[in-house]
Amino acid sequence: MTTLRKTFYNSFFSHIYIEKEAYSYPVTQQIIKHYPKAELIPIGHYKDVFNRSGQNYTEQKKSPSLILAKSHSSLIYEGAPTCQNFGNNRFYYTSCVMNCIYDCEYCYLQGMFPSANLVVFVNLEDTFHELERLLAQGDIYLCISYDTDLLAIEPLLGYVKAFHAFAASHKGLTIECRTKSAAAASLKELAPLKNFIFAWTLSPPSLQETLEHHTPSLSQRLNAIDNALSLGFPVRLCFDPLLAVKDWKEKYSALFCEVFKRIPPDKIQDASLGCFRIPKDFMKIMRKQRKDSYILQYPYSSSLGVLSYEKALAEEILDFCTLELTKWIKGDNIYLWKE
Repeated sequence: MTTLRKTFYNSFFSHIYIEKEAYSYPVTQQIIKHYPKAELIPIGHYKDVFNRSGQNYTEQKKSPSLILAKSHSSLIYEGAPTCQNFGNNRFYYTSCVMNCIYDCEYCYLQGMFPSANLVVFVNLEDTFHELERLLAQGDIYLCISYDTDLLAIEPLLGYVKAFHAFAASHKGLTIECRTKSAAAASLKELAPLKNFIFAWTLSPPSLQETLEHHTPSLSQRLNAIDNALSLGFPVRLCFDPLLAVKDWKEKYSALFCEVFKRIPPDKIQDASLGCFRIPKDFMKIMRKQRKDSYILQYPYSSSLGVLSYEKALAEEILDFCTLELTKWIKGDNIYLWKE
């Protein structure tokens, strides 16, 4: 029954909803050309589709649609307390794309958004104008790939290339592009910049296979990292979220060994560690959607509206992983997220 049912799902982006104001933008025409067989559906506003009631996030993940929209407000936000700021005071993130092509069970997006469909804001130049305004007030640290994985969809959008070009002419701006992608081919078109960091999230293979659905394997990600380093890009390694699964010490110790057997540690700019944490309100929604997910049904501790492991366990995980990681990377180059 399950196999038969799967055959009825449409392919990714078989339907593309387009706001009337978004039609004339070059990226819209580029996407339409990329999906010549997609059904194009005109809409007045993206929220008419994205925010409609009665949607099933997990079902939509199996065949998401694409929504092309024009933003009429700023897409740059101050970084949330649950995010790493890497010592930067003026820490922001931008959400030019909402939702991700991957399907990680622990991802906060399924608790934040009512839909699994991807929204692309096509007026990227307006975001650059807003960045110009903020940069006039001082240096900025900007994460461009928190609410999606921009590198994974770079062949479709070209937004990484656009942000890279902007960073090249704005030395007061440092950009982080976080990813689980193995799409290193896109990097060959870019020149390495000190102020443009590619940050790969890495997980033990057993967790990647069971919790990070549709994502590239650890080996594929390491190949991409190796390619990025060989091209001269600054690379950050993100071991986040750390999960207290069965035999977690053995799993993370083996992960670090595998990573640095393949990647020269002296070429890595820095690394980050952080235990799983998520806003309490998001988790309520996620638990309803994935009632069989052991990682979501765990009895987390609540503090200031955020769910995570109890303090003693969180400290044990961070202490152990920090000690293991310092076998390869200097402590000054390891950033920890703590409550």
